[in-house]
Amino acid sequence: MADLVSLSSFLFIYFLSSFQDLLFVNGEPNNKPLTPINYDLYHSSGNLMDEIKAMVHRHPDKLSMETIKAGNRGYGAEIARDNAERPKLRILLSFGQHGRELITSELALRILSILSEEKILPDKDEASLNSTLDKLVIKVVPMENLNGRKLVEGGDLCERRNGRGVDLNRNWSVDWGKKEKDYDPYEENPGIAPFSEPESQIMRKLAISFEPHIWINVHSGMEALFMPYDHKNTTPDGLPLQRMKSLLEEVNQLHCQKRCMIGSGGGSVGYFAHGTATDFMYDVVRVPMAFTFEIYGDGTTSSRDCFKMFNPTDLASYNSVLNDWSAAFFTIFKLGPHQLGEIQSKASVFKLDKLVSIDEYLDGYLMERRNRYGKKMEVLELGMQEIRTYYRLFLLSSVLLLCMFCSRISKTKCSRPIVSAIPL
Repeated sequence: MADLVSLSSFLFIYFLSSFQDLLFVNGEPNNKPLTPINYDLYHSSGNLMDEIKAMVHRHPDKLSMETIKAGNRGYGAEIARDNAERPKLRILLSFGQHGRELITSELALRILSILSEEKILPDKDEASLNSTLDKLVIKVVPMENLNGRKLVEGGDLCERRNGRGVDLNRNWSVDWGKKEKDYDPYEENPGIAPFSEPESQIMRKLAISFEPHIWINVHSGMEALFMPYDHKNTTPDGLPLQRMKSLLEEVNQLHCQKRCMIGSGGGSVGYFAHGTATDFMYDVVRVPMAFTFEIYGDGTTSSRDCFKMFNPTDLASYNSVLNDWSAAFFTIFKLGPHQLGEIQSKASVFKLDKLVSIDEYLDGYLMERRNRYGKKMEVLELGMQEIRTYYRLFLLSSVLLLCMFCSRISKTKCSRPIVSAIPL
């Protein structure tokens, strides 16, 4: 009877502990209601893209759009981007790489609205702005991770990954797959291989074909202006560092009231990120100025309340973020060419020392050929992907077989009896 009482007491204590675990997560009260998406402020993913398409239709002289699709055996993705000719300086902007960061795609919409002149930029001279834009081509990816965004809209407000659980900002090839001690497989899943995901495949092809002079990957979660590198605690040396740092300091002073963190991503946030887009853009595509911007973060809220942590929830804060950061981007459009100096053709400046893998060469070649020959080249590209996959498997199996063969020979030699001949 005493044993039964003891057991009952243990069960009661266990259930009480479990109940307390429900009330507290990471030491924080778990009974607070989570902040839902405020659709009075934010567009749904479908409405946002529809509004951009309608804007392009209204202003064919200023904007154009191309939708790029890719698929991996049952999982597909598409990315819409502004599509224009190539004048002197090229800028590539990506928003919405992480599903929960809705404010970034709202900023993309605001920038496009200003570019189309449907909205004005306060305190900016219109003639000076037009003169600046005449020298640029700007490609905008307003929502890189559409499938992940749909999961967030379905109720998973903390989801940052794509539709099959891969963090798109860990799926690029520079230092891919390395896991730090604080690695979180839910948050930072890098995928089964570099560029395993259709979204990052599309972005890589876009970058290689467009060859931007300035790249900016826009996120939320804090306020920061990062340059390479994310995977180590260093920045580029010499003139590239001076150019990037000077531009970021100007933006910080004019639009961030000097509160934004500046430096390398890996040296500033307290952890290293491996396989990021910005490191690939700088090291492989050789973009002269490559940045990651963090445009908003509420560090006072619970880590579970993801919508509030990554997105402003009231009208005043929402408008403040969009006004301040759209102005910051137009400052970059104006000052970027001056920081880069006399820009020569990238073919003569950057391509001579640009070493790419056979995969990247084939992808770029096939993409160019597909533009000429259409569907046949798409089939050829899929065939080449399969060939590369089987070739890697062949190499791996060959190495394993060789190891097994050597191991078998070694064991045979060790087990063979020693025979000695003694003359009689």
